[in-house]
Amino acid sequence: MKEVKTNRVELSGDVYRHVIASHLAGRRVLNAFWVFCDVGELVCDVGDDVCNSLLASLSAFGHVGYGYQVFDEMLAKDVRVSTLGFGVFLWRWCGSVELDKVLSLVDEVNRRDWGVNGSVVALLVVHGLCSANRVDDAMYMLDVLRKRGWKPDFMAYRVVAEALRGIGNVVDVERVLKMKRKLGVAPRSSDYKDFIIQLVSERLISEAKDLGEVIVNGDFPIEDDVLNALIGSVSTNDPFSALKFFKFLVAKERFPTLLTLSNLSRNLCKHGNHGELLEVFKILSAKEYFIDIERYSIMVSFLCKAGKVKEAYEVLQEMKRKGLGPDLSCYNNVMEACCREDMTRPAKRLWDEMFANGCEADLKTYNILITKFSEIGHVKEAHTLFCHMLERGIEPDEPIYVVLLKGLCQNNELETALEVFKKCFERDAEIAQTILGKFIHYLCKEGQFIAASNLVLDYTSTIGNSESSMILLELLVDAGEVPVAIEHVKKVGEISPRMLHELHAEFLSSLSSSSKQRPMLEFIQVIESLQRNL
Repeated sequence: MKEVKTNRVELSGDVYRHVIASHLAGRRVLNAFWVFCDVGELVCDVGDDVCNSLLASLSAFGHVGYGYQVFDEMLAKDVRVSTLGFGVFLWRWCGSVELDKVLSLVDEVNRRDWGVNGSVVALLVVHGLCSANRVDDAMYMLDVLRKRGWKPDFMAYRVVAEALRGIGNVVDVERVLKMKRKLGVAPRSSDYKDFIIQLVSERLISEAKDLGEVIVNGDFPIEDDVLNALIGSVSTNDPFSALKFFKFLVAKERFPTLLTLSNLSRNLCKHGNHGELLEVFKILSAKEYFIDIERYSIMVSFLCKAGKVKEAYEVLQEMKRKGLGPDLSCYNNVMEACCREDMTRPAKRLWDEMFANGCEADLKTYNILITKFSEIGHVKEAHTLFCHMLERGIEPDEPIYVVLLKGLCQNNELETALEVFKKCFERDAEIAQTILGKFIHYLCKEGQFIAASNLVLDYTSTIGNSESSMILLELLVDAGEVPVAIEHVKKVGEISPRMLHELHAEFLSSLSSSSKQRPMLEFIQVIESLQRNL
């Protein structure tokens, strides 16, 4: 866009529309505004939906001055203002300006008859004024907006009444409540549903939360899908407010969707609110929400993520009593949580229990246990599991081979490690070639230099290459095992003259940058001597 501006390239309104929408989607609100400033006469081509999104986003992010410029340009070019754009703008702007300025904009939008929902905007205006501690002005606006045809609903009157109650003005509280009974209209849940869903889709989550709290605190009607949208979106940054919406939903004998429950649970875990997570599951359990494996699986999964292993295990037992599994994913989750918390004995019991219940292990199950046993030095058990999975026809993946080889090397089980690598080569040569370098590292780290050399030589004609020999030689030099390294080079020359040539080229290219040039020169001399004798 900078190049476009510099070179004075003319773009269509459609291009500007996509660029502005892209910036808004990426939360680059000010960038979107700067592009809008370059649109000029093409504002109508940008489209009223994008213009209103920009107006709402600027206002929500605190850039109400820029929002006013966008609004002014929309009026000038007769671009339709929506309830979303105008509502959020007035909501965040009205608290800092004189009332006559607010009313002049209301009159202008009213005159153009763009279909803005007056009752919704009236609520937003009085809420904005009360939030700015201008309660008297909010009370005044109830009457003024009503006379202009933007009838405040019961929620607007309640917002003002509660603000007055908060400052101890009991007389005016009664006055506003009388106005509500006489002049107020019932809020239409469908109007607020559409508005809140729009806020969520525009990712104006703070605004959606504020409006949702007005509805919930006043016990006004709100549809389930709106509450689900609020719970899922608000929990991302404010799990406690999301919890309030969750409790309101359940108190009405309604339940969150599985997606909503997953999002809420995930965000409670992310914020470390593990006590609140337990509370959520306790509330749902009391309402007999958990009636199938799918719902139970969500509870087990997030209890494990929160480190609540005991509670997760108890849920497994409850599932068994109800004849609902548990299924393999539940066992894997609890087993993984046990291993993460160093509870290997319970993990073993789960393994036995799983097979007793006719639940077959999968690759993940073996991965969990082999990894843990290898890490804590129980390599014989890890190897037994490895053999068990081969017997059952489950192919190990690269991580299993790597962690098992590392554990075996650390525990001086050299023969078993070589046997495992041989099986890897026989079953999947590609994996064997990928992990060969790591295996060499593990052997050398434990001082098994001759074994590492023999390993490379044994596989030179199949999966070995100059890279694996270079890895070995560098490790040998670092360990001061130059004689072993020279002997390895000689044996490579006997097996593969081509690889000897490749090693020679690699040594020459790395000689100038090497911190250990003397051994490198020795290697080069040995190789050149071997090449002359070939």
